[in-house]
Amino acid sequence: MTLSDHTLIFNSLNSKQPNSSRKLHIRRLFDLLHLCIQRRDWPRARRAWAILARCKEVDWRTMWRTSLLLLGEHDARISSAGHDSDKVGFLTVMMRQHPEERESILKELVLHFIRSGMYRRAMEELDLYLPSYPYQDNPVLHIYAGLIALYLAQPTQTDDTPSGAPYGHGWDSSLLRDAQAHLERARLIDPSNIVAGAFLSQVNCSDQHAVYSA
Repeated sequence: MTLSDHTLIFNSLNSKQPNSSRKLHIRRLFDLLHLCIQRRDWPRARRAWAILARCKEVDWRTMWRTSLLLLGEHDARISSAGHDSDKVGFLTVMMRQHPEERESILKELVLHFIRSGMYRRAMEELDLYLPSYPYQDNPVLHIYAGLIALYLAQPTQTDDTPSGAPYGHGWDSSLLRDAQAHLERARLIDPSNIVAGAFLSQVNCSDQHAVYSA
């Protein structure tokens, strides 16, 4: 059987027909990796990826999404918080090493900050990048910023909160304005975005309550 007679399932290594036994084995390993991912066989998927990442033909850094998917996935020894912490560290490194992928990596990084409950850290990261191009034209990043600002603007119930305080008492009007600005920017960039429109109505309602209770 010649190299061209082998049937390969998934596209990889630019989908070129392997011209050596080594490249054929690598392509077969790619097939195994993706089959294991689809079957959620995470231990075998991680072992296949560990071998591929050591092959000179594979630029594992450009395949950061695969690494992110497999990082601690369904590992009973690692807590959910540990998963997100590892992924945040990994994405932070990828941000520095791949500036051409930074916009996509930033979306993933912010999402994992949110999942880890690190809302202010997520907002700080967005505040750092959103004023500059191309991030300022990304509606998803503006929606993330708007929703985080809306979350942080919520009043916190404390022992000092007067009983019978009206709804809206304690809202942070500055953060509400930030949320409104980001959501309006997202809707301007993508008028069909229903998420921005839906939460803008919530922001306007909350802002009115904040004004009335001031």
